Formats: sequence, structure tokens, C-alpha cells
Amino acid sequence: MSDVEASVPFRAGTEGYASFRIPAVVVSRAGTVLAFCEGRVDSAADHGHIEVVLKRSTDGGRTWGALQVAAGNGTDLAGNPAPVVLDTGRILLVHVRNAASATEDAILRGQVPEADGRRVWVRHSDDDGMTWSAPTEITETVKRAGWRWYATTPGHAVQLRTGRVVVAANHTLAPTGTDNGTEARYNSGHCLLSDDRGETWYLGYVDENTDGYINVNETSAAELPDGRVYFNTRNDSPSPGSRADAHSADGGRTLVKPFRPQAGLTAPVCEASVLQLLGPDVLLYSGPADPATRAVMTIRASADGGTTWRPVYTVDGLPAAYSDLTRVDAETVGLLYETGDFSAYTTITFRRVPVNRLT
Repeated sequence: MSDVEASVPFRAGTEGYASFRIPAVVVSRAGTVLAFCEGRVDSAADHGHIEVVLKRSTDGGRTWGALQVAAGNGTDLAGNPAPVVLDTGRILLVHVRNAASATEDAILRGQVPEADGRRVWVRHSDDDGMTWSAPTEITETVKRAGWRWYATTPGHAVQLRTGRVVVAANHTLAPTGTDNGTEARYNSGHCLLSDDRGETWYLGYVDENTDGYINVNETSAAELPDGRVYFNTRNDSPSPGSRADAHSADGGRTLVKPFRPQAGLTAPVCEASVLQLLGPDVLLYSGPADPATRAVMTIRASADGGTTWRPVYTVDGLPAAYSDLTRVDAETVGLLYETGDFSAYTTITFRRVPVNRLT
């Protein structure tokens, strides 16, 4: 499709990293595209020495500057970048940390000391993403005692028109029993809120469904034109489909109804992204569209706040996994996503998709 330009800011096995995963993208007030992801130093594993890395583009995502570390943790893990550009121009970066040796399985089983487990941090940039403040830990105000696994988004966070910052997130509870002889894992959802542009944080909604029908996992958020916040989540459960969604009418403090299946989005079990366009008013969703395999990256659109969806742009039939969406300019939407010819995790690619293709 000749009018869709593509570039590759991150390629596995280059620039000192074995793998790049978990993309997130925002556009600064100056128009700079900031592409974040996890730079995994030694392997493609979800644990180990991992840093949040960043590349900046001053030409709308056509070319990219040098790689920089936006958030590190020594030789331990810093990951799950959740950036957001504020109305002041400041760029917040919420992320998690844990010890390199703390595997997800060990954290889920309660075998990792709290100090080495998943902890939540935030830092900011006031110079268009070129340099970053010292990080501040916010775990105590956004993670309840007893929560084990914890992850922000992945993908961009949002600032509402009221000024409130909303970061979708998920966590797991300690098992209450067994499922077929193994400890049951209950994914649950929540969000982080800040009413002072990232100075202080507190918990918004908490959705803990322990009957196993819906397991809220990686979640993305968007503010609809009517002011409601729309949440769309990966659903690791036997309920219809692999997506679920919910709405909040009070800026993320509570949900109108708990997460329910969104079977209108055919997808494998995988992260996805949502983005509300204003002018034209349309809600976008990006994610792989094959029902069983991480492949066929597709953007879908909703004109009714996420109730129904239609496909509007399919990239190709290749392997594809995690993604994030941003508005580059009035005519262009940016799609940052994991893909490759034979593996979804070979590159993180950026595509400039014309808005008129999506509406």
C-alpha cells in the first residue's frame, strides 16, 4: 500500500540488545514521535537485564535518532513503559521494576520477596524526551498488599480533558484454591490515577473477577468524546473471545459495569491498543486479527464507543504481536508494532497510516 510509509526503529540482535519487546508510542507537543520499548540485553525472556529504551523521530516517524535508555535498573529489570504527554508539554513515563532473577512464575507463586518483586516508578522529561528526571517510586500508593504480579498497560497512558492522568494496569491475586491440580491464577484489572500531573498517584477502579470467567490482563485506555473512559483488555479466560472491555463515567475511579467479553474483536490472546481520534470522531483498535495466532496486524474502528467494530486497515498477513497507536498529525496515525517475516519478535516497526484510510 504505497501511501503507508514504514520504518524500523528497533531490530532484535542489534545495538547491544538480544531482543526488543513491548512497544509504546507518543507524540510530544513539539511533534516529535517517541518510540519506547523494552530492550532485553541477554535474551528474549521476560525477565533478566531489561531497560526501557527510546528512539526519537523529528520527521513524523520516517527516520529515527540514536537509541537512549529512558529508564534503567542497573542490571535488573525496568519495563512495561507507559508514557503520556501532558498538557504542559511534560512527558511522564510510568514503568515497573523487579529483580532480574524474579521470573513471572516465581512472582505468581509468591516465591519472590516484596522488595525484589514488581514495583512501580515514574520519571519525566521536560525537554522533548532528550533527558529524564531521577525516578520516583509510587508503589505504596498504587499496589495493594497481597498483589503479586503487576504490570502497567503496556502502551501509552492518557491524560483526560479534566487534566487527570489514567494509566491502565493489571495485577494478580494470591491463589484461593487449585484448578486441575495447579494453583489457579486470577488476573485482575485496575488503573493508576493522578490529579496533579504525576506528582502524586492513587488507585482508581479495581476489577477482581475470581470465578475465572474473565481474567483482565494487559489493558489500554482512551477517553471518548462524551468524556467516558473506555478500557479494552486482553482476556485470558474461557469466556467468549479473547478481548473484554469496560467503561468509566467518573474518569477511571469506578467502572459502570465490570469487564465483559467483547467477542466482536476476533483476536488471539495478546496485548492490543486503543486510540480515540477527535475530528473525525472514531475509536481505533490495533492488534493481531488471526483468531488463534499472533499474526495479521489490523486496525479496527468503532463509531459507537467500542460497542461494535469493523476492520479498516490490515497491514499484511505476517506474524505480529504487541502494538501501540498514536496521532502523529491531522492526517496521520502512527502504529508501532512487533512483527517479522518468520517471527513476530524480529522487529518493532512503525507505520504512518493516513487517517482517511481509517475513517
